[in-house]
Amino acid sequence: MAFDDPTANAVENRHEDTVALVTGSTRGIGEGVARRFAAEGAAVVVTGRSADAGKRVADDIESRGGEAVFVRADMRDPAEIRALVEHTVDEYGRIDTLVNNAGVQTETTVKEATVNDWEFVLETDFRSFWLCAKHAVEHVPEGGTILNTSSNHAFLTMPGLFPYNAIKAGINGMTRAMALELGPEGITVNTINPGWIEIERTREELGEDYEYTEEIHPVGRLGTPADVAGLAAFLASDDAAFITGETVLIDGGRSQVMQDEPYLDYRRG
Repeated sequence: MAFDDPTANAVENRHEDTVALVTGSTRGIGEGVARRFAAEGAAVVVTGRSADAGKRVADDIESRGGEAVFVRADMRDPAEIRALVEHTVDEYGRIDTLVNNAGVQTETTVKEATVNDWEFVLETDFRSFWLCAKHAVEHVPEGGTILNTSSNHAFLTMPGLFPYNAIKAGINGMTRAMALELGPEGITVNTINPGWIEIERTREELGEDYEYTEEIHPVGRLGTPADVAGLAAFLASDDAAFITGETVLIDGGRSQVMQDEPYLDYRRG
């Protein structure tokens, strides 16, 4: 299996004749999700703040035979979120899958965090998810889905990541509320909770700890955007039509390790 190519394990035509709007899809996990949906036949709306990066993703999808368009939008601006949904509907007529993926974080503690830090994370990682769903839902047909990207920090966390960790936990609660309210309309809502995912900055951040971090994962590696993209494509498919309100942890078994050193002793034999 190809762990680093989001399109390698695509199910041919699984999302044919559907429309997927993926926020924060100019790089990283969002880009991987956008590429996967396009490879499975969906028309994809790529969006983010960087026009250059977004156009690169959309153009590359089209060069590979997929259908994509880039719409610039800042998830901190309610007017731009509304315009993003309107542009998508003007272009394609509906939204079958909304993937709320845009996110930021600060490395601050409860004591250090400022109101600006709070608003920066809250507005991008939480309020935008609600506003995207609020404006999109009237254009989501029966059988459609909303996927909210959270984090393993919604379950277990560490100091110095407030308010990111608190808000990620809140996303799981928002998913449950949305699932209950939108279920009667035939719309499913689920949360994807990634653990360590190797994106542009991961190797640099980990430095000499990279191999150690791989070892403390039972699967022996970090995740990739392709791993998350595969889960997203499944949760938006007919095979997952009876799954809603769930928070799916995708972390290579990392959360099952109680103590790292005894586990590493076992792993190393």
